[in-house]
Amino acid sequence: MQNLSKMKSLFIVRHAKSSWDHPGLEDYQRPLLEKGKKRTKYIVDYLLQHNTRVDLILSSHAKRALETAKIIANALNYPENKIIISKNIYHGNADSLFNHFYDLSDDVSALMMVGHNPTFTYFANYFMDKPIDNLPTSGVVCIEFQTDSWSNFLEVPRKTKFVISPRKLRDDISRKRK
Repeated sequence: MQNLSKMKSLFIVRHAKSSWDHPGLEDYQRPLLEKGKKRTKYIVDYLLQHNTRVDLILSSHAKRALETAKIIANALNYPENKIIISKNIYHGNADSLFNHFYDLSDDVSALMMVGHNPTFTYFANYFMDKPIDNLPTSGVVCIEFQTDSWSNFLEVPRKTKFVISPRKLRDDISRKRK
């Protein structure tokens, strides 16, 4: 029996802050900064507090995106070796990201995509009622679709569940302490 939920969730994740310290590296080879890894911890903590689970993680092949995907995967107990790497996320545009949904199994209720700007900001804004100017590094947009099938996710009611970033989460923590 298939495990079909009446809701599909899409997590759109921009990679963590990366290093520009090695001018000889190709862009896709740039690693994360320690600061980027630390800031992603705010995101991980939020996801864990909200009992987030994912059924599939798709990541750009760029080192900074894959490192970010692995940090989140480890925190969510998602096996690193199950992360699907797609060069199309790195090289594509917002429209080409939709190609990842054509063969997506309906057994996948929660999909996480990890990639880059400006593409991911445009992609997130496609689904949102209130567009964002920029999806910051380590930022996550979660969209929920009222459907049990990815084949019609573009035509069904949807809502933005959350938009988070390390700065927003850090500011929220600071406000709560005051």
